[in-house]
Amino acid sequence: MAVFNYTALDSEGNERQGTIDAVTEDVAITALQRRGLVVSSVGPAATKAVLDTRISLFERISNADVVMLSRQMTTLFEAQVSALRAFRLLAAEARTASMGDKLTEIANDIQSGSTISSALSKHPKVFSSFYVNMVRAGEESGKLDETFAFLADYLDRNYELTQKARNALIYPAFIMTTFVVVMILMLTLVIPNLSSMLAESGQAIPIYTKVVIALSNFFRHYILLILVLLVMGSIFLVRYGRTAAGRELFSKARLEIPAVGGIYQKIYLSRLADNLSTMLKSGIQILRGIEITASVVEDATYERILNAAATDVKAGLPVSEALRKHPEIPGIVVAMMKIGEETGNMGAILETIARFYRREVNNAVDTLVGLIEPFMIVALAVGVAILLASVLIPIYNIASGF
Repeated sequence: MAVFNYTALDSEGNERQGTIDAVTEDVAITALQRRGLVVSSVGPAATKAVLDTRISLFERISNADVVMLSRQMTTLFEAQVSALRAFRLLAAEARTASMGDKLTEIANDIQSGSTISSALSKHPKVFSSFYVNMVRAGEESGKLDETFAFLADYLDRNYELTQKARNALIYPAFIMTTFVVVMILMLTLVIPNLSSMLAESGQAIPIYTKVVIALSNFFRHYILLILVLLVMGSIFLVRYGRTAAGRELFSKARLEIPAVGGIYQKIYLSRLADNLSTMLKSGIQILRGIEITASVVEDATYERILNAAATDVKAGLPVSEALRKHPEIPGIVVAMMKIGEETGNMGAILETIARFYRREVNNAVDTLVGLIEPFMIVALAVGVAILLASVLIPIYNIASGF
């Protein structure tokens, strides 16, 4: 497959330039003619530098890029700009080359007759099934500008919620890493020199000092083996975590961690309610909404719950009764959804649930950070103090004996 530059005239006589992927130049011309273009010229595109290609491969399209794209699409549709023209404009102004390439491919697909949702579905790493189905609902209802506004707001809320929890864990992780590094450095560099001094003195060594010296000898002689085992263990855990059994196991472990597990549960409940509320507002049926939410909730436990609930709803059960079977769904959520079913106002009820759990996550994270910071600092200080005391106290005893 090669890339060709082309210049052509559309049905309105406007000149168009761009690139197209094709096996040969003749195939490229045929493909352009099928799009209703009158081809003026076609030629091989200049080959990109190797460095540029590598950079493009490693460019990551972030959540912020997708949010910005959704905001821009809302503005362009409100201004009555056609979908093809909108994607061409956004491709030319894309922040990264990778995003520009994706938008160009989407524009080319739309020009070939594809719907926007079908064109977006070819890029699942950028646009989730939730995003694609929302756009499809917007196409069917003729409210694409509102749909992209809903999507931008939803992605903003979801990103803020996830980052809040993630940032709360960065500081404790940094403290723990610092603690481990300090301990290893002391056991491998400081303790050996002090232990040799104690051995030469001929004095009786306390039991707690012997334990520290034994740990020091172990790390000095087996540090490479420990590193190899850690690397191999990490690789195994990553691969196992990608399997169905591994995802389920890690999900249960994550939800059962004291303090942190409750935060994760609130995040997933907020995401679940927010997804369903946004889709109901866009005209997507509740059953389809549950199925889509299951694929984007990003947790094996809640994915299993939603898939089971979808099966029960197909069998005729109300959504609230289908979710009541699962203890991971709090009773208050089930009760509120039942009210929503009875009043026919499920979308507003789900929005209220999502807003409630977002507040709960913010409060829980703030409380957790406030408790963890002093605890971790004290733990680090106590650990280092115990390690030093186990060696310095015997040295002090030796010095006082002279």
